[in-house]
Amino acid sequence: MASRADNIASNMSLANFSKATELKKRIWFTIGALIVFRFLSFVPLPGVNPLILGSLYDSARGGILDLFNTFSGGSLERMSLIALGVMPYITASIVIQLAASLHPALAALKKEGATGRQKLNQYTRYGTVFLTAVQGWFLASGLESFGAASGMQAVVDPGIMFRIGAVISLIGGTMFLLWLGEQITSRGIGNGVSLIIMAGIVAQFPTFTANLFEGGRSGSISPVIIIGFIVMVVILILFICFMERAQRRLLIQYPKRASARGMMQADRSHLPLKLNTAGVIPPIFASSLLLLPLTISQFAGNSIDPSTTMGGFINSLNFYLQHGQPIYMTLYAAGIIFFCFFYTAVVFNPEETAENLKKNGGFIPGIRPGKRTADYLDYVLTRVTVVGAIYLTLVCVIPEYMIAQTGIPLFLGGTSLLIVVNVTVDTISQIQSHLLAHQYGDLIKKAKLKGRLR
Repeated sequence: MASRADNIASNMSLANFSKATELKKRIWFTIGALIVFRFLSFVPLPGVNPLILGSLYDSARGGILDLFNTFSGGSLERMSLIALGVMPYITASIVIQLAASLHPALAALKKEGATGRQKLNQYTRYGTVFLTAVQGWFLASGLESFGAASGMQAVVDPGIMFRIGAVISLIGGTMFLLWLGEQITSRGIGNGVSLIIMAGIVAQFPTFTANLFEGGRSGSISPVIIIGFIVMVVILILFICFMERAQRRLLIQYPKRASARGMMQADRSHLPLKLNTAGVIPPIFASSLLLLPLTISQFAGNSIDPSTTMGGFINSLNFYLQHGQPIYMTLYAAGIIFFCFFYTAVVFNPEETAENLKKNGGFIPGIRPGKRTADYLDYVLTRVTVVGAIYLTLVCVIPEYMIAQTGIPLFLGGTSLLIVVNVTVDTISQIQSHLLAHQYGDLIKKAKLKGRLR
């Protein structure tokens, strides 16, 4: 039976895709939801002139705005209903998870299972609404004064009513994206929020490619830089795929048990510890934490006189925290490293794993079950996470520093590339799991049919 299952797994291919009707429905639903997301990115906020806004944005390109625009799929550039994307939700998730680790009442909720998680998700949504309202207010205020120096006005009718309408529209857009992501997760394929972020990044690819080769044709970008950039992207993709599949396998030994032939036989298995347990969460969390104050300061700076103390402080903040600046790179790398360890501690509990092994009679050879096993798992996991944190930091920071130095428009930086590759690999793995489950279902049905015929 085991060899037959192995043959099914090895022979699994997309040739069986046509028979998996449930999988096809899930894929079509995911594609349809992402198309809705792309349509929404072209619906502008009420009271905004898209043509004037586009020309103003072109004159203010660079820095943190381009990163935010990339994650939102160009929605910020067009100031659409979903201009803030899902970043407020991610920031709220960070706050709630940190609070759940520090506050006893929230920590108790976390241990209550499905009911506690539902309550924490509710708090996260409340936090998302609050953060969207704060960011939306500063965004609307900045829009009213955006381009005032050039004599152009992006807002048709500035005032308190425009700000209130913009905040309500942005809250509705962000919450709809959150609902859409949940629908993709439950009725589609893959993690909905991650797929929405990836779709926003991939949507910028045709524009980026055209601008890159146009720069090479006009001579503004050296052909050597273009070739080097392409080679760097290919190497990064291969490196990311290798590191994401890398794992430290711990041998688990089980006591000897009587086999079917009456012989005593010991069972062995492995406990895999991924090199990057946190996945794409650390760079996304670090980016969102930097984007929250920088977006507010960038748009608030348009309405504050730069000659004042506050105006000078905001301009200095926006300058020193641009891409390629040492302070930005240092904060970004520190955020990635912190969230690598934090999220790994959230998703993997050495004490719980050691207790489960002890209950099932399993042990690590040479390590006493119980606390010693938990300490050993924590020891190994910490060192594995160090390597994973260094890998994520190098992949995310070094390419974006090179992009900032060469002047290539920010798109396929390390963070964007890591998200695209990771989400793609995860989605393909889920598709393969559905195909494998479908083939096992067919095998069970055939076995039952043969049993009835006999």
